[in-house]
Amino acid sequence: MSTNIKEHKAFENTADFTNFLVDAVLDKKAQEVTVLDLRELDEAMCDFFVICEGGSPTQVKAIADNVQYRCKHELGEYAHSVEGTSVSEWVLLDYFDVVIHVFLNEKRHFYQLEELWADAKVSKFDEFGKQIS
Repeated sequence: MSTNIKEHKAFENTADFTNFLVDAVLDKKAQEVTVLDLRELDEAMCDFFVICEGGSPTQVKAIADNVQYRCKHELGEYAHSVEGTSVSEWVLLDYFDVVIHVFLNEKRHFYQLEELWADAKVSKFDEFGKQIS
């Protein structure tokens, strides 16, 4: 059974785990990687959202699969919930304190999660994992 990531020995906090997840999505060339820091928002159900996109359903699935693989093999952690893998237009991976959203470009623009959580602190990353904003 997965534990709360805050209790995992590999990371001091959820921000460190979030950086690990950013690295995992970038392994499969995720595009437009954005992290929303929800910790200051009363209505938030987790600490962070990692939002990214792939160019095809195959790439969306590959990104989500890589996150799960790395969490399992490097940390012994499993997602609490995984949704959307059958169509791979929007895959959601719930790791309790961090939720990863992997979209097709057009689905990301349709649902506009960044707009829904506009009060969150936003960080964007380039293809090398360097924070650009």
